[in-house]
Amino acid sequence: MWRFLQAVSNLFWLWTILGTVWAWFVPEHFTWFISGKFPGTDLKLINLGLGVIMLGMGITLSVDDFKAVLLRPWVVGLGVGSQFLIMPLLGWSVAMIFDLPPMLKLGLILVSCCPGGTASNVICYLARANVALSVLMTMCSTLVAIVLTPLLTKMYASAILEVDAWAMFRSMVTIVLLPVIGGVLLNRLFGDKLDGIKKISPIISILVIVLIVGGIVGATKANIIAYFGGLLVAILIVHALGFLLGYGAGWLARLAEGERRTLSIEVGMQNSGLGSALAKQHFSLLAATPCAISALYHCLIGSFLAAIWSARQPDAGTGKDAEKTPE
Repeated sequence: MWRFLQAVSNLFWLWTILGTVWAWFVPEHFTWFISGKFPGTDLKLINLGLGVIMLGMGITLSVDDFKAVLLRPWVVGLGVGSQFLIMPLLGWSVAMIFDLPPMLKLGLILVSCCPGGTASNVICYLARANVALSVLMTMCSTLVAIVLTPLLTKMYASAILEVDAWAMFRSMVTIVLLPVIGGVLLNRLFGDKLDGIKKISPIISILVIVLIVGGIVGATKANIIAYFGGLLVAILIVHALGFLLGYGAGWLARLAEGERRTLSIEVGMQNSGLGSALAKQHFSLLAATPCAISALYHCLIGSFLAAIWSARQPDAGTGKDAEKTPE
């Protein structure tokens, strides 16, 4: 059963593509998720879904994971720093060059300012990269993003539209920080008793991401058609350069090959679901469009690189630090 669940998780890129195609032809099968609320409450389903993803991430983490960051802080710091230096600048630059409509510019900048997504961990596994390092980078970038995503979005997008960084910060706390902390506490209290939940949490995460991406694509189909050329090319360039420059940062730092791959994947892949939720909540559905397309692109590029890299085991003895790469 575990092998089956793992195989399903590893094909997340396929489910994203299929979900996007499905939503394109039958939008109503997905749009309910981004517009609906949990019965009897004012809690939006899209926010609840992201909270569940973050809770699932939290229950896979322990205090020892946080201690592991302290063992090689400069490598994790390099990855997280690259994430928030390279991608926001790329998002802003490409948005300006392509002269997209204000809301699309804002959406592209916002998703570029988001942390790495949990899907990057799967891609790192398939690419024979350093999975442990990937998990730590995702964890740290997610926590740092609580402050940096609102601030960077405001800094880069302030000339386009007024951005309420404080409101975004509050959303990050409720959607990201509290569920992650809750998950870590549950893991500490119940440990092995949560093994079943830990095994299905990646499937739930994939389902939520596909629902979000499909919902945004289905609801903004007309806008995607209207801005088809410039929008799709712009987002492709942002992610392609993100993967390339992430790898370059690892190369300049003389990291081992597996760690260079990890940096490439962590920098190039964003938490597009979070970006979509923030865009819809604080700006508009149109601003969420680049976030949904971003999810599709980084899945495709990441999977393409994983297919290439998986054919060659990285040399664990090169770079400043040796590493352990999954078989």
